[in-house]
Amino acid sequence: MMPELTLDEVKTYLRIDGSEDDAILALLMNSAKEYLANSGIPKPEQGSESSLYNLAVMLYVALHYENRDPAARMDKFSFALESIILQLKNYGESTEEGG
Repeated sequence: MMPELTLDEVKTYLRIDGSEDDAILALLMNSAKEYLANSGIPKPEQGSESSLYNLAVMLYVALHYENRDPAARMDKFSFALESIILQLKNYGESTEEGG
């Protein structure tokens, strides 16, 4: 378990020093959480945060921040994100069954 992902952690992951893009990064973080929720992955409850969930958020942000050209292909990152989503879904299902 780890605390909720922060903007500073995302900026470190993306190797961003300045604050010029903070608003877009915050928007992308919120979009990532909505994307995961729409994929059937709810945001972890306070105190039970998931490293894998946070990684999925960071991958989504990186994918959309670094590839802002609509014509860009994003297959590799997209595959990695889809893989994590599947793992989170399976983890949630096995936790519910065992609970």
